[in-house]
Amino acid sequence: MSAGAAQHPFASALSPGQVAVAGVVAVAAFHLAYAFTACSVLMGLYLFCVLQLARARTTRGAFYPGLAVGLGVYVPQADFLWNIFNVGAFSLWMVLAFWVALFVALARMCWARYGPAATALAAPFLWTGLEYFRSELYPLRFAWITPGYAFSPTPAVGAVAGVYGTGFLLMTLVAVIWLVPRRLVALGVSLLLAGVGAFVHLHPYAGDAAPPAGATIRVAGVQMEPALEELQVARLDEVLRKHPAAELVLMSEYCFQTPPPEPIRAWCRRNKRFLVAGGKEPIDGKRFYNTAFVVGPSGDVVFRQPKCRPVQFFRDGMPAPDQNVWDSRWGKIGLCICYDLGYRRVMDRLTQLGAQAILVPTLDELDWGRREHEHHARVARVRAAELGVPIFRVGIAGIPQLVDATGRTVATAAFPGQDVILGGELQLGRPARLPLDHWLAPLSVGATGALWAWLGLLAWRGHRAPNAQHGLAVPLRNESPA
Repeated sequence: MSAGAAQHPFASALSPGQVAVAGVVAVAAFHLAYAFTACSVLMGLYLFCVLQLARARTTRGAFYPGLAVGLGVYVPQADFLWNIFNVGAFSLWMVLAFWVALFVALARMCWARYGPAATALAAPFLWTGLEYFRSELYPLRFAWITPGYAFSPTPAVGAVAGVYGTGFLLMTLVAVIWLVPRRLVALGVSLLLAGVGAFVHLHPYAGDAAPPAGATIRVAGVQMEPALEELQVARLDEVLRKHPAAELVLMSEYCFQTPPPEPIRAWCRRNKRFLVAGGKEPIDGKRFYNTAFVVGPSGDVVFRQPKCRPVQFFRDGMPAPDQNVWDSRWGKIGLCICYDLGYRRVMDRLTQLGAQAILVPTLDELDWGRREHEHHARVARVRAAELGVPIFRVGIAGIPQLVDATGRTVATAAFPGQDVILGGELQLGRPARLPLDHWLAPLSVGATGALWAWLGLLAWRGHRAPNAQHGLAVPLRNESPA
């Protein structure tokens, strides 16, 4: 082979067979990382294989394998979308998979024009920018099933960098290994997995560190289907029989179709307890807020917080006009409703307001399936660790959780979790903290948008040029990838 051929920028492009192998390994690594705590470090292998797809011979040849990997990841992990939306789930799966494909396509365009070093530098920003955008910013936002949540059972990485920062750090390590000669790739990947595994299991946030000292609330929660007020009162009496020291009782989202009714208020007056429960707060004849109400020992509503992110495609109320924290007798407590817990932009606002604990009335229908409930449980553990505050969450069924400020589960119940009563101590401490990705993720969105626009401009100019080649709309550097 001539010297010119040896220097061709596609001399080390992956063959179609190698692309297929990388895709299969990526999907397998992702599912193993989510299925087994000991395998969570395989999320690094998943990201390595996704980045490898950028070595395809054309941008189109990178995009479609990336789309296939996205479908291979999201269809099994988000199979509950079928239970909720039926055939409409196909469109949602395609939307989720698109973002993986877009990352691969942008990384491949960067590799073709600027070479492997620039691609490795850009990859963490591309990955984090696209992940944050699809999770938090655009109308179909969906903030679950990201690499950071694979570490939920031992959420050490999230405690340092945040759930989006976890993806950034992993992709940074992967990009460094991606640059080494091929004969050393296996060694590099092995060192990556060993290093991440050691960090996850040895870092103090892995579950052994005590939460900071502060006020303690004795709490109890009850999971039950929406019922007549008389049955709800009877169930609340049962909560106090099982947990007589409970000072605050938490019930689910949509407990009531109105603000808390008089029998519930009377129960609070009679028992001198605080109650947090979800109900509808009317705005006008048709519109309402899906609201979490706090009823005090006097029977009055002392605080309320509407849902900030109503679920798309559901009649879930209007978005909250603002966010506040409950300045309770124990300290500042944030309330978020169900799906709100998955959004860092919602939680970051509570952090900025000084929240020292989070209460989460949740819906989570039983027939949505076990996997949906398991994913929601991951969110609570990671969110507690990255913000450094305890979280108490109950629904109408599923997996209730009392999680301390390190992300460790203090009390829970297994799926299906019907008619469960759960209790324990909610230890308040320092106010919630903003993790690294509070600024890193938005920065990555800006960098991704700028790079996407620049590469798009170059591609458009290249399509107008007579020498466009290799399925790219840009001239190619005579530089051989590593």
